[in-house]
Amino acid sequence: MPAKLSVNLNAIAMLRNRRDLPWPSVTGVGRIALQAGASGLTVHPRPDQRHIRFSDLQPIRDLIDDEFPAAEFNMEGYPNEEFLQLVERHEPEQVTLVPDDPAQATSDHGWNFRENRALLASVVGRLKKKGFRVSLFADGDPDAEALKFARETGADRIELYTGPYGGCHDDPDKAERIAGELGRTAEIAIGLGLGVNAGHDLTVANLPLLVKHIPALAEVSIGHGLTADALEHGMAETVRRFRRACGEAV
Repeated sequence: MPAKLSVNLNAIAMLRNRRDLPWPSVTGVGRIALQAGASGLTVHPRPDQRHIRFSDLQPIRDLIDDEFPAAEFNMEGYPNEEFLQLVERHEPEQVTLVPDDPAQATSDHGWNFRENRALLASVVGRLKKKGFRVSLFADGDPDAEALKFARETGADRIELYTGPYGGCHDDPDKAERIAGELGRTAEIAIGLGLGVNAGHDLTVANLPLLVKHIPALAEVSIGHGLTADALEHGMAETVRRFRRACGEAV
């Protein structure tokens, strides 16, 4: 099965927030993406609300429930109490936990599963009781012991941080090497019973190689590169381009 595409709406929200105006509409763009075959929508509601605002969450939940009931809502964030309460209020199908400092511009590393296993086990347990699928942001290093700790938290999936892979867009040899490492990490995770997602700096150009090395990739969450392409191709065609890059026959 090709990896599913979840469209991250953060960049759309950040553009909207440059002006105190309701456009571009986060839900409007989300609707176009889902109409074009995206499997879901992703948001990262940061404490400073510099892109997705807390007030966006219910309209996105309603859009999916009312118009695209087969699609999924993925909320990602650092598991402080504020974020966990937002999750419990808006009931996404998937929660992706990231180790971000609030001051970070974007997610740029995975969890240290050795140091944070007690915290994560507690949070994952709380979320699983509510029926949410839980994914943990993970570095791409094929560290079997660390991934074992991740599995022991009770999480369902990991999301591989692919920033270093996306960053070598002008170095094919390095891209091949990092894609191989990501593939080995995915194999370990899948062998432990974890599903594997991926996200960060993924593009139409680099997705096919990643999919080649991770044939069982469950989902990719893409925002910046997809939004940049949408400026050129439009959101609907961009979603179709990314779906094809994931291996779908579109």
